[in-house]
Order: sequence, then structure tokens, then C-alpha cells
Amino acid sequence: MKNPLKARWMSSLIFLIALFVITGIIAPSFLDYTNIINCFNTATMYTLLAVGIAFVIMTGEIDVSIGATLGLTAGMTGLIAQQGGSIPKMLAVVLLTGAVIGLVNGLGVAYFGVPSLIFTLGTNSVIRGLIYLMSDGRTVENFGGVFAGLNSMTVFAGISVYYAIALVLVAVAHIVLTRTRKGKYFIAVGDNAGGANLVGISVFGTKVLAYVLCGLFAGMGGFVFASKYGQVMTVAGNGYEMTAIAACVLGGISLSGGMGNMVGAAIGAVIMSSISRLLVFIGLPSTYNNTITGVMLIVIVVVDALAQRRSIEMTRRKRLLSRTAEPTPEGGAKA
Repeated sequence: MKNPLKARWMSSLIFLIALFVITGIIAPSFLDYTNIINCFNTATMYTLLAVGIAFVIMTGEIDVSIGATLGLTAGMTGLIAQQGGSIPKMLAVVLLTGAVIGLVNGLGVAYFGVPSLIFTLGTNSVIRGLIYLMSDGRTVENFGGVFAGLNSMTVFAGISVYYAIALVLVAVAHIVLTRTRKGKYFIAVGDNAGGANLVGISVFGTKVLAYVLCGLFAGMGGFVFASKYGQVMTVAGNGYEMTAIAACVLGGISLSGGMGNMVGAAIGAVIMSSISRLLVFIGLPSTYNNTITGVMLIVIVVVDALAQRRSIEMTRRKRLLSRTAEPTPEGGAKA
């Protein structure tokens, strides 16, 4: 925050503002205050997923099962709501379920050494099967009461209670990552796992914790999903993992790990969740949503890969120059 203009997330913020301004020029009604606030409120689930998977990506791994985890926990929330269960019970169930799934993923990747993409892809299939078994292949619906009304509650200036909580979690996660020793382990492991292990950082423990946190945030996302839509289909959360990953990378988090912060992930989530709304105001059908999201993900990944390659080449060049510098009479080096 001391040099915000140099922060990677600043480019994401500028991109978000530019999107809003351009859309506002095409359709002035888009810049209505209520509409802008709705863009942020609808980003709640993506924000939770992006923050959760950011922990994993920062360690150099990936998790493609968070969309299925959201769908499973959303279905559990709906079933408990049908039975008149309390909100604390719903939260306890979804958080425990998310943590267990995250623990399984963490052990599979960190302990057994299975590539994270392969293991979490398998976990995704298992969870999708559990969703069908749990719901008997039917849509979980017909639940309301106080739980369903939470989605319409606001705290101030039209900001929903869910998005306000998500912002608090983003702030807490950002402080933990930047101000605490344990929090900095995520970046250290992603930057150089071997080096982190040599200085006493538990790579195994850090990666397992990252997956558990990811599962917890996905569980919270499932709770919000059920409350927002009032029904949960068997395909709930399908494709959300790609949007969350794109939000993280768009927010400046490197897919190779060791770089990024939660502020960028939150900004990226708003961008990704606003695409469909932007298309409506521009006059394009919502069927372009997935195509645009996919194109953005490809472009972001390619740019990130090129940036990483350039950074590595510059580091090697500086190291080579320092080694080949001519010595000075004082014992130093002269370029």
C-alpha cells in the first residue's frame, strides 16, 4: 500500500474502472448507483471462491473442485433449510464439509505427491456424484424463512450483508498474508518450495492448510448460493472454478505461485461477475458470457506466462552481469 501504483492489483482496478466507464458511455443508465452496487453485491460468491483458491494458487498448486464443493454445500444448506434447521447448524455443516474436502485434497497433493490438477479433478467427479446421491437427482428447493431473507439484507449504502462479510474476510486474509509470519509462508512456498523447506518452513503443512482454507471459503460460498437463489440444482457451481481462477490471475496472482494478494483477487472477482451485466447493457446476448470468460482466461494466462519468462530472463541477466563484472582496485566490481 506504500506504493499502490506499483502494485499488481492496481492494473486490475484500472481495468475494472475502464470497463465501467466504457459501458457507461455506451449505455449511460449503467452508471446508476444502484446498478454499480449490484455489480459488487453479485460478486459475493466469486469473491469467496477467489480468496479461497488464492491461498492454493499462491503455493503453486491448483484446485478445480471448488465449484463442486460449492454445489455440495449449497445442497446441504438447502436440505437443512427444508427441515427448518438453524443458520448456525447450516454454517457448521458447510464449513466442516468444506474443510474435510480441502483436507483430502491437501493430503493427496502434499503427502502423496499427486499433481494437483489431476487429484482435484478426481475429487470434483466424486463430489458431483455425491450431489446426485444426496439430492436423489432432484433440485433442492422450497425453503425460505429468515435464511432466504438474508440475501436481501443490507448493511449500509445498499451493500448486502453477504458482500460486507466477504470484504471483511478479504481484509483479514490480506492482513494475515502480509503482516504475519505464518501468512507469508504461502508466498514463500509458492516462490521456492525447496528453499522454503531449507529455512524451516513446512511445505507439507502450508499446502494442506491452503487447501483446507480453500474448502472453507467454498463452503461459505455454498451457503450464500442457497440463500441467494432459493433452490439448488445438481449442476450448481459448475464452471465456477474457472471463473475463480480467472479472477485470481486477473487480480495479479501468478499461476506459478509466489506472487499476488487478496485485494487483487477481490477486484478480479468483481470483474468476472460483472461480465454478464455489462453484456446486457452493451446489447449483446448473455450467451457470449462463457466465450468472453474463456478468452479472458486464455489471454490472462498467456500474459502471465510471458511476464514470468521475462522476469526469469532479467534475473538471469543480472546474475550473469554481476558474475562477469571486472574487479575494481578497491576489491569491488566494475561493470
